[in-house]
Amino acid sequence: MSTPAAPTPAPQKSNRSTVIIAILTVIVLVQSIKIYLDYQEKVEVKAELATTEEDLAGTMQRLNDVKLELDQKITEIAKLGGDVTELEKAKAEVTAELKRSNSRNSKAIKELKDRLEGYEQLLKMKDEELDKLKSLNKELYTENRTLKTKQNVLNDSLNRLNKNKQELASKVALASQLKAENIALVSVNEKGKEKDPPFRRRQLDKIKVEFTIADNKVAPIEGKKILIRVIDENGQPIFDTTKGSGTFILNGKEEFYTSAQEILFDNTGQKLSFVYDKGSEYTAGSYRVEIYTDGYLMGSTRFDVR
Repeated sequence: MSTPAAPTPAPQKSNRSTVIIAILTVIVLVQSIKIYLDYQEKVEVKAELATTEEDLAGTMQRLNDVKLELDQKITEIAKLGGDVTELEKAKAEVTAELKRSNSRNSKAIKELKDRLEGYEQLLKMKDEELDKLKSLNKELYTENRTLKTKQNVLNDSLNRLNKNKQELASKVALASQLKAENIALVSVNEKGKEKDPPFRRRQLDKIKVEFTIADNKVAPIEGKKILIRVIDENGQPIFDTTKGSGTFILNGKEEFYTSAQEILFDNTGQKLSFVYDKGSEYTAGSYRVEIYTDGYLMGSTRFDVR
C-alpha cells in the first residue's frame, strides 16, 4: 500500500500575495485620491485668495475714488455756503480705511463694501443738495444783480440830483455876489481938496475910493466885510497894518488888503467911501484898486501917478 503524498503549500502562498497586492493597490488608490483632493483644495484656496485680493483691490480703488469725490463735494458745497460736516466725517473715515493694511478676509471686505455703498449713497444725496444750493445761489445772484442795478440807477439819480443842486447852489452863490457900481477915485490933499486922476506924486496925500453896492434881490441881508486893495504896477499890494491893513484868503492863498469896513448889507444901494493915507509918496506908475468881499472881486478901477 502506497503512502499518500503531502499537500503542496503553493496555493496558500499565492492567495497571500493576492491579498497583499490588493491591500497595496487600495493604499496606492487612497493615497492617489488624497493627493488629488489635497491638490484640488490648494487650487481652490489659491483661487479663493486670488479672488479675495482682486475683490479687495477693486474695493480699495472704489474707496479712493470716493475720497476724491468727497474732496470735490466739500469744496463745492463750502463755496456755496452749505454744511460740509457730514462730508468731512465721511472723508476722515475713508482716509483711515485707505491707510489700513490691505490684508483683509472676505468678511472684512464685505463690511467695507457695505460702508462703501453708504458713502456712495451719501454722495448722491449731496449731489441733490449741491444742485439746490447752485439754484439758490443763482437766484440770489440774480436778485443781488437786480438790486445792484436798481441801486446804480438810484445812485445815478442821486448823483444827478446832487450835481443839479450843486450847480443850482453855484448859480445862486454866483448870482448873490455883490457888485460895486459907480466907482470913483480922487486924491485928497491936506486942505481936503479933491482932485481927479491922473495924480502928481507931490500932490497925492490921500486917496479916496467911493462906490455904490448894486441892487441884488438874491443876496441875503447880512453882515459883510468890504475890502479894498491898492496894487502897484509890480503887482504888490500897498498895506500898513498900523493903518487898518490886514490879510484875507484869496484863491486859497493868504493875501494883504489895504483897508476894510464892516457893514450890514441891506440891499438899499448903500454908498461906501474909503480914505487911505499911505504916509509916503507914491512911486510914479499905474495903480489898480480892487474891491472884495467873501473872497471874490466886487469891482475895480485904475489910476496913474506921474
